[in-house]
Amino acid sequence: MRLFIIYIFLSLGLFSCVNNKPDDDSAGDETGGTALIEFNKLSHDFGKISEGELVACVFKFENKGDADLLISSATTSCGCTVPEFDDSPVPPGGSGHVEVVFDSAFRHGIQNKTITIRSNAKRPVVILKIKAEVITKN
Repeated sequence: MRLFIIYIFLSLGLFSCVNNKPDDDSAGDETGGTALIEFNKLSHDFGKISEGELVACVFKFENKGDADLLISSATTSCGCTVPEFDDSPVPPGGSGHVEVVFDSAFRHGIQNKTITIRSNAKRPVVILKIKAEVITKN
C-alpha cells in the first residue's frame, strides 16, 4: 500500500510538469519583436550657469527595433531635475524625446544629476546625465 501511494504522488508530479507551454490563445499579445532605444547623446553639460537659473536640454531617441517602444518612467536623482516624456508607443523607426529641466536655485558649485529611463526595450534601463557649474550670486 505504501509503495502504491508513493507511485501515485510521483505520477502526479511528473504529469503536472509535462505541459508548461502557454495555450495558443494566451500568446496572442506577443508581437515577437524587440524594441531598441537609441539616444543621440547620454549626457549634457550646461557649463557655467547662475544660481537660480532654470536650464533645459532635450535627449532625442529613436526606436531601432521591430516592436513598439514604451517608456514607462523617467526618474531623477534630485527634485531639482524634472524630466518630461510622451508615454505613447513609439513605432519601429519612430523617434521621441525626453526633456530635462534643471533648477539651480539653492545649488552651488558643480552639479551632477542622473535621469533613469525605464522602458520595454531590449536594454530596459538607460541612465542619462546632466552637469552644470552653478555660480553663486553675490
